[in-house]
Amino acid sequence: MLRRFFSRKPQQQELTLLAPLTGLVVPLEEVPDPVFAQKVAGDGVALIPTEGVLLSPVEGRVTHLFPTHHAIALTSDTGLEILLHIGIDTVKLKGTGFTPHVQTGDRVGPGDRLIAFDLELLKKNGCPVVTPIVFTNSERVAAKQVLAGASVQAGRDLLIKVTIKGGRLE
Repeated sequence: MLRRFFSRKPQQQELTLLAPLTGLVVPLEEVPDPVFAQKVAGDGVALIPTEGVLLSPVEGRVTHLFPTHHAIALTSDTGLEILLHIGIDTVKLKGTGFTPHVQTGDRVGPGDRLIAFDLELLKKNGCPVVTPIVFTNSERVAAKQVLAGASVQAGRDLLIKVTIKGGRLE
């Protein structure tokens, strides 16, 4: 029995994320912020929203709602840590134009409303609206595949499939 335990190969687990925004899909490398474009914060993808509602892409828990409500961190039930950052330099708005619908610790499911935001206000204040979706524990991601085409509908279209090394993340 011990031999069987030690000879087991770690299983891989797949997780598919729904599009959290309606908009255009762009590679993370095209985000006008080096922290995201150079994948310092983690690997992922980005969306240019055409509507101002951010939805949960997965089943999981809100692990951090930023005080200015411009970003939110989720941990999926598989343990994948996901940062959704609405726009670039939006922290300077100090919460103006953002309405959270969840708080830290809440359970969420795919398609649940997380944050509503005033897209026109962001643009008017000179904030690029491109929204990075990054895996902050991407060292555990064995592979990712963008499933979406050029544009997606929030809560309806599949965005990305992730293969997690060693199965469930702890």
